[in-house]
Amino acid sequence: MSHSPPPGTPKARIPGPQQPPPPYPRIGAGLWRRFLGGGLALWALTAWVTYETRNSAPLPTLILLGSFLVPVAFVLWAYERHSRDLGVSAILGCFLAGGTLGVLGTSLMEPYLLRPSPGMFVCVGLFEEAAKLGALVFVLQRQPYLRGLRAGLVLGAAVGFGFAALESAGYAVGAALSTEGIDLRALLETEILRGVLAPVGHGLWTAIAGGVLLSRRRLSGDFRVGTPVIGTYLGVSLLHALWDSTHGLAIWMVARLTGTGLERGLFTLGYLVRPSAEQEHLFTLFSVGGSALVALAGVGWMRSLARRDSSWRNTP
Repeated sequence: MSHSPPPGTPKARIPGPQQPPPPYPRIGAGLWRRFLGGGLALWALTAWVTYETRNSAPLPTLILLGSFLVPVAFVLWAYERHSRDLGVSAILGCFLAGGTLGVLGTSLMEPYLLRPSPGMFVCVGLFEEAAKLGALVFVLQRQPYLRGLRAGLVLGAAVGFGFAALESAGYAVGAALSTEGIDLRALLETEILRGVLAPVGHGLWTAIAGGVLLSRRRLSGDFRVGTPVIGTYLGVSLLHALWDSTHGLAIWMVARLTGTGLERGLFTLGYLVRPSAEQEHLFTLFSVGGSALVALAGVGWMRSLARRDSSWRNTP
Protein backbone atom coordinates (compact mmCIF):
# COMPACT_ATOMS: atom_id res chain seq x y z
CA MET A 1 0.00 0.00 0.00
CA SER A 2 1.51 3.34 -1.09
CA HIS A 3 1.06 6.61 0.68
CA SER A 4 1.14 9.96 -1.04
CA PRO A 5 3.76 12.33 0.33
CA PRO A 6 2.49 15.07 2.60
CA PRO A 7 1.88 18.42 0.96
CA GLY A 8 4.89 20.71 0.86
CA THR A 9 7.42 17.86 0.62
CA PRO A 10 10.05 18.74 -2.02
CA LYS A 11 9.99 16.52 -5.06
CA ALA A 12 13.10 14.95 -6.48
CA ARG A 13 14.22 16.51 -9.77
CA ILE A 14 15.62 14.47 -12.57
CA PRO A 15 18.48 16.41 -14.17
CA GLY A 16 18.05 17.15 -17.82
CA PRO A 17 20.70 16.69 -20.49
CA GLN A 18 23.75 18.90 -19.93
CA GLN A 19 24.98 21.05 -22.79
CA PRO A 20 28.74 20.73 -23.35
CA PRO A 21 30.64 23.95 -22.72
CA PRO A 22 31.74 25.83 -25.82
CA PRO A 23 35.30 25.10 -26.98
CA TYR A 24 36.20 28.79 -26.67
CA PRO A 25 36.23 31.10 -23.62
CA ARG A 26 33.07 32.99 -22.83
CA ILE A 27 33.83 36.65 -23.44
CA GLY A 28 31.00 39.08 -22.91
CA ALA A 29 29.91 41.31 -25.75
CA GLY A 30 31.61 44.67 -25.85
CA LEU A 31 34.82 43.70 -24.04
CA TRP A 32 36.88 45.55 -26.63
CA ARG A 33 34.94 48.76 -25.95
CA ARG A 34 35.53 48.50 -22.21
CA PHE A 35 39.19 47.72 -22.80
CA LEU A 36 39.59 50.69 -25.14
CA GLY A 37 37.77 53.11 -22.86
CA GLY A 38 39.55 51.97 -19.70
CA GLY A 39 42.90 51.92 -21.47
CA LEU A 40 42.44 55.46 -22.76
CA ALA A 41 41.62 56.65 -19.25
CA LEU A 42 44.72 54.94 -17.82
CA TRP A 43 46.90 56.31 -20.62
CA ALA A 44 45.63 59.86 -20.04
CA LEU A 45 46.16 59.51 -16.29
CA THR A 46 49.69 58.21 -16.81
CA ALA A 47 50.47 61.10 -19.17
CA TRP A 48 49.15 63.62 -16.61
CA VAL A 49 51.17 62.09 -13.75
CA THR A 50 54.31 62.05 -15.90
CA TYR A 51 53.82 65.70 -16.86
CA GLU A 52 53.08 66.88 -13.33
CA THR A 53 55.86 64.99 -11.59
CA ARG A 54 58.50 65.30 -14.34
CA ASN A 55 59.45 61.78 -13.35
CA SER A 56 60.74 59.29 -15.93
CA ALA A 57 59.53 56.24 -13.97
CA PRO A 58 56.02 56.17 -15.61
CA LEU A 59 57.48 56.46 -19.14
CA PRO A 60 57.59 52.68 -19.85
CA THR A 61 53.95 52.41 -18.74
CA LEU A 62 52.99 55.36 -20.92
CA ILE A 63 54.79 53.93 -23.95
CA LEU A 64 53.39 50.42 -23.57
CA LEU A 65 49.81 51.61 -22.97
CA GLY A 66 49.88 53.98 -25.92
CA SER A 67 51.50 51.48 -28.28
CA PHE A 68 49.40 48.41 -27.47
CA LEU A 69 46.01 49.98 -26.70
CA VAL A 70 44.52 50.24 -30.21
CA PRO A 71 46.12 47.02 -31.62
CA VAL A 72 44.89 44.91 -28.67
CA ALA A 73 41.41 46.48 -28.86
CA PHE A 74 41.12 45.53 -32.54
CA VAL A 75 42.31 41.98 -31.86
CA LEU A 76 39.70 41.66 -29.10
CA TRP A 77 37.03 42.95 -31.50
CA ALA A 78 38.08 40.45 -34.16
CA TYR A 79 38.05 37.59 -31.67
CA GLU A 80 34.63 38.57 -30.29
CA ARG A 81 32.99 39.01 -33.67
CA HIS A 82 34.67 36.59 -36.06
CA SER A 83 37.11 34.13 -34.53
CA ARG A 84 36.01 32.53 -31.25
CA ASP A 85 36.26 29.13 -32.91
CA LEU A 86 39.86 29.70 -33.96
CA GLY A 87 41.10 29.63 -30.38
CA VAL A 88 42.76 32.14 -28.10
CA SER A 89 46.19 30.50 -28.41
CA ALA A 90 46.26 31.00 -32.19
CA ILE A 91 45.44 34.72 -31.96
CA LEU A 92 47.82 35.33 -29.06
CA GLY A 93 50.57 33.42 -30.83
CA CYS A 94 50.11 35.45 -34.00
CA PHE A 95 49.95 38.75 -32.09
CA LEU A 96 52.95 38.18 -29.83
CA ALA A 97 55.24 35.73 -31.60
CA GLY A 98 54.27 36.79 -35.12
CA GLY A 99 54.62 40.50 -34.36
CA THR A 100 57.97 39.99 -32.63
CA LEU A 101 59.41 37.85 -35.43
CA GLY A 102 58.23 40.39 -37.99
CA VAL A 103 59.96 43.26 -36.17
CA LEU A 104 63.17 41.27 -35.75
CA GLY A 105 63.17 40.28 -39.41
CA THR A 106 62.75 43.83 -40.66
CA SER A 107 65.33 45.11 -38.17
CA LEU A 108 67.90 42.81 -39.76
CA MET A 109 67.06 43.87 -43.32
CA GLU A 110 66.35 47.59 -43.13
CA PRO A 111 69.84 48.86 -42.10
CA TYR A 112 70.84 48.29 -45.72
CA LEU A 113 68.16 50.75 -46.89
CA LEU A 114 69.02 53.90 -44.95
CA ARG A 115 69.33 56.28 -47.90
CA PRO A 116 65.96 58.00 -48.55
CA SER A 117 64.72 57.38 -52.08
CA PRO A 118 61.60 56.09 -53.85
CA GLY A 119 63.28 52.70 -54.18
CA MET A 120 63.88 52.58 -50.43
CA PHE A 121 60.16 52.71 -49.67
CA VAL A 122 59.46 49.94 -52.18
CA CYS A 123 62.13 47.73 -50.63
CA VAL A 124 60.89 48.45 -47.10
CA GLY A 125 57.36 47.52 -48.13
CA LEU A 126 58.54 44.27 -49.72
CA PHE A 127 60.76 43.30 -46.79
CA GLU A 128 58.28 44.12 -44.01
CA GLU A 129 55.34 42.37 -45.66
CA ALA A 130 57.54 39.33 -46.37
CA ALA A 131 58.69 39.25 -42.74
CA LYS A 132 55.11 39.40 -41.42
CA LEU A 133 53.89 36.69 -43.79
CA GLY A 134 56.86 34.52 -42.86
CA ALA A 135 56.03 35.01 -39.19
CA LEU A 136 52.41 33.99 -39.85
CA VAL A 137 53.53 30.82 -41.61
CA PHE A 138 55.96 29.99 -38.80
CA VAL A 139 53.33 30.38 -36.07
CA LEU A 140 50.69 28.31 -37.92
CA GLN A 141 52.86 25.56 -39.38
CA ARG A 142 51.90 23.08 -36.62
CA GLN A 143 48.19 23.93 -36.81
CA PRO A 144 47.00 22.58 -40.19
CA TYR A 145 43.32 22.96 -39.25
CA LEU A 146 43.65 26.75 -39.36
CA ARG A 147 42.88 27.61 -42.95
CA GLY A 148 40.34 29.53 -44.97
CA LEU A 149 39.80 33.16 -45.86
CA ARG A 150 38.23 34.18 -42.54
CA ALA A 151 41.01 32.59 -40.48
CA GLY A 152 43.61 34.28 -42.67
CA LEU A 153 42.02 37.71 -42.35
CA VAL A 154 41.82 37.50 -38.55
CA LEU A 155 45.19 35.86 -37.88
CA GLY A 156 46.97 38.00 -40.45
CA ALA A 157 45.53 41.09 -38.79
CA ALA A 158 46.77 39.77 -35.41
CA VAL A 159 50.32 39.50 -36.77
CA GLY A 160 50.08 42.96 -38.31
CA PHE A 161 48.74 44.56 -35.14
CA GLY A 162 51.42 42.86 -33.04
CA PHE A 163 54.03 44.25 -35.44
CA ALA A 164 52.42 47.71 -35.30
CA ALA A 165 52.34 47.74 -31.48
CA LEU A 166 56.02 46.87 -31.14
CA GLU A 167 57.02 49.26 -33.92
CA SER A 168 55.01 52.08 -32.33
CA ALA A 169 56.76 51.46 -29.00
CA GLY A 170 60.11 51.85 -30.77
CA TYR A 171 59.03 55.08 -32.46
CA ALA A 172 57.71 56.41 -29.14
CA VAL A 173 61.04 55.74 -27.43
CA GLY A 174 62.86 57.48 -30.26
CA ALA A 175 60.52 60.47 -30.10
CA ALA A 176 60.88 60.77 -26.32
CA LEU A 177 64.67 60.83 -26.34
CA SER A 178 66.29 64.11 -27.31
CA THR A 179 69.52 65.94 -26.63
CA GLU A 180 67.75 68.12 -24.06
CA GLY A 181 66.20 65.24 -22.10
CA ILE A 182 62.75 63.63 -22.31
CA ASP A 183 60.45 65.21 -24.91
CA LEU A 184 57.02 64.25 -23.53
CA ARG A 185 55.13 66.25 -26.14
CA ALA A 186 56.80 64.45 -29.04
CA LEU A 187 56.11 61.09 -27.37
CA LEU A 188 52.40 61.83 -26.93
CA GLU A 189 52.03 63.16 -30.47
CA THR A 190 53.71 60.05 -31.88
CA GLU A 191 51.52 57.67 -29.90
CA ILE A 192 48.29 59.50 -30.76
CA LEU A 193 49.09 59.66 -34.47
CA ARG A 194 50.20 56.04 -34.74
CA GLY A 195 47.28 54.85 -32.61
CA VAL A 196 44.75 56.57 -34.88
CA LEU A 197 46.40 55.24 -38.05
CA ALA A 198 47.04 51.68 -36.77
CA PRO A 199 43.78 50.15 -38.10
CA VAL A 200 44.58 51.16 -41.70
CA GLY A 201 48.26 50.21 -41.62
CA HIS A 202 50.09 47.01 -40.80
CA GLY A 203 47.04 45.18 -39.46
CA LEU A 204 45.08 45.85 -42.65
CA TRP A 205 47.86 44.92 -45.07
CA THR A 206 48.76 41.66 -43.33
CA ALA A 207 45.08 40.74 -42.99
CA ILE A 208 44.68 40.93 -46.77
CA ALA A 209 47.82 38.91 -47.48
CA GLY A 210 47.04 36.38 -44.74
CA GLY A 211 43.48 35.92 -45.99
CA VAL A 212 44.61 34.97 -49.48
CA LEU A 213 47.44 32.80 -48.14
CA LEU A 214 45.25 30.73 -45.80
CA SER A 215 42.41 30.51 -48.32
CA ARG A 216 44.73 28.43 -50.50
CA ARG A 217 46.18 26.29 -47.72
CA ARG A 218 45.95 22.54 -48.35
CA LEU A 219 44.16 20.14 -46.01
CA SER A 220 47.55 18.71 -45.09
CA GLY A 221 48.61 22.11 -43.76
CA ASP A 222 51.02 22.94 -46.58
CA PHE A 223 50.98 26.52 -47.85
CA ARG A 224 50.56 27.03 -51.58
CA VAL A 225 52.46 30.03 -52.91
CA GLY A 226 50.88 30.54 -56.31
CA THR A 227 50.04 33.50 -58.50
CA PRO A 228 47.17 34.81 -56.28
CA VAL A 229 49.38 34.80 -53.17
CA ILE A 230 52.32 36.45 -54.93
CA GLY A 231 50.06 39.03 -56.57
CA THR A 232 48.45 39.86 -53.24
CA TYR A 233 51.84 40.14 -51.55
CA LEU A 234 53.05 42.55 -54.22
CA GLY A 235 49.80 44.53 -53.96
CA VAL A 236 49.96 45.03 -50.19
CA SER A 237 53.68 45.83 -50.47
CA LEU A 238 52.76 48.56 -52.97
CA LEU A 239 50.15 49.97 -50.56
CA HIS A 240 52.78 49.90 -47.83
CA ALA A 241 55.30 51.72 -50.03
CA LEU A 242 52.77 54.35 -51.08
CA TRP A 243 51.80 54.91 -47.45
CA ASP A 244 55.42 55.43 -46.38
CA SER A 245 56.25 57.68 -49.33
CA THR A 246 53.18 59.93 -49.04
CA HIS A 247 55.20 62.62 -47.26
CA GLY A 248 57.91 62.71 -49.94
CA LEU A 249 55.40 62.52 -52.79
CA ALA A 250 53.46 65.45 -51.32
CA ILE A 251 56.65 67.55 -51.21
CA TRP A 252 57.50 66.59 -54.79
CA MET A 253 54.00 67.53 -56.02
CA VAL A 254 54.10 70.87 -54.19
CA ALA A 255 57.49 71.61 -55.73
CA ARG A 256 56.22 70.76 -59.21
CA LEU A 257 53.10 72.91 -58.87
CA THR A 258 54.80 75.94 -57.33
CA GLY A 259 57.86 75.92 -59.56
CA THR A 260 60.45 75.10 -56.89
CA GLY A 261 63.70 73.76 -58.32
CA LEU A 262 65.46 70.47 -57.50
CA GLU A 263 62.21 68.51 -57.18
CA ARG A 264 63.93 65.12 -57.02
CA GLY A 265 66.35 66.38 -54.36
CA LEU A 266 63.45 67.66 -52.29
CA PHE A 267 61.94 64.17 -52.19
CA THR A 268 65.20 62.83 -50.75
CA LEU A 269 65.63 65.82 -48.43
CA GLY A 270 62.17 65.33 -46.95
CA TYR A 271 61.15 68.96 -46.44
CA LEU A 272 60.76 72.32 -48.20
CA VAL A 273 63.17 75.12 -47.34
CA ARG A 274 61.25 78.17 -46.05
CA PRO A 275 57.87 77.14 -47.53
CA SER A 276 55.27 79.77 -48.32
CA ALA A 277 51.73 79.68 -46.93
CA GLU A 278 50.46 78.32 -50.25
CA GLN A 279 53.04 75.53 -50.20
CA GLU A 280 52.13 74.59 -46.63
CA HIS A 281 48.43 74.32 -47.53
CA LEU A 282 49.20 72.25 -50.64
CA PHE A 283 51.48 69.95 -48.67
CA THR A 284 48.78 69.31 -46.07
CA LEU A 285 46.23 68.62 -48.80
CA PHE A 286 48.44 66.19 -50.72
CA SER A 287 49.85 64.35 -47.69
CA VAL A 288 46.52 63.88 -45.91
CA GLY A 289 44.64 63.19 -49.14
CA GLY A 290 47.24 60.68 -50.30
CA SER A 291 47.15 58.79 -47.00
CA ALA A 292 43.35 58.71 -47.11
CA LEU A 293 43.35 57.30 -50.65
CA VAL A 294 45.81 54.53 -49.71
CA ALA A 295 43.74 53.68 -46.62
CA LEU A 296 40.49 53.56 -48.61
CA ALA A 297 42.10 51.30 -51.20
CA GLY A 298 43.18 48.87 -48.49
CA VAL A 299 39.80 48.88 -46.71
CA GLY A 300 37.96 48.35 -49.98
CA TRP A 301 40.24 45.45 -50.88
CA MET A 302 39.68 43.73 -47.54
CA ARG A 303 35.90 44.22 -47.68
CA SER A 304 35.80 42.69 -51.16
CA LEU A 305 37.62 39.63 -49.80
CA ALA A 306 35.31 39.34 -46.78
CA ARG A 307 32.20 39.39 -48.99
CA ARG A 308 33.43 36.29 -50.83
CA ASP A 309 33.38 34.17 -47.66
CA SER A 310 29.92 33.31 -46.33
CA SER A 311 31.40 32.11 -43.01
CA TRP A 312 32.47 35.69 -42.29
CA ARG A 313 28.79 36.60 -41.74
CA ASN A 314 27.96 33.46 -39.75
CA THR A 315 30.69 33.41 -37.11
CA PRO A 316 29.89 32.91 -33.43
